[in-house]
Amino acid sequence: MLSIVAIAVVRCLLVLLFLPFSALDKVLNFETAVGQAAQAARSRALATLLITGGLGIEVVMSLAIVSGVFDRFAAFVLGLYCIVTALLWKRFWREPDFKLRGPSRGRDLFWDFWKNLALAGGFLVLALGTSAEGARGFWQHPFASTHPYQLHAAASPR
Repeated sequence: MLSIVAIAVVRCLLVLLFLPFSALDKVLNFETAVGQAAQAARSRALATLLITGGLGIEVVMSLAIVSGVFDRFAAFVLGLYCIVTALLWKRFWREPDFKLRGPSRGRDLFWDFWKNLALAGGFLVLALGTSAEGARGFWQHPFASTHPYQLHAAASPR
């Protein structure tokens, strides 16, 4: 039972940024989020579509990871989502004020960029596994579940 609780807690921690926090922020501050997205999108309509799509990804994929239903595919999608959001909205290289000391939007974005990529790595490990065999299994059956809450019978000693 402790193993099941530990896995549930770990999976909740992995998606905690998205569900509830980022998703709730998008709902409560939708117009502000669209305004921020419009800085990277070509139109307000595209920005609205991006925020709405992001909200859907954050909610649905997070629930899939926590529940263990299509969790590998969901982790893969969230991993890609983290990479895309880093490239679209954490562009530290475009900030003219990158400084090592004192207030610096460029430095803040630098750390956010790398945090997004690190989080992507965590999701991709969940999706692909920790070996070439695990990755191959994902590519062959991307919608398979890891069955995270299933306890397997212990192997009998030989």
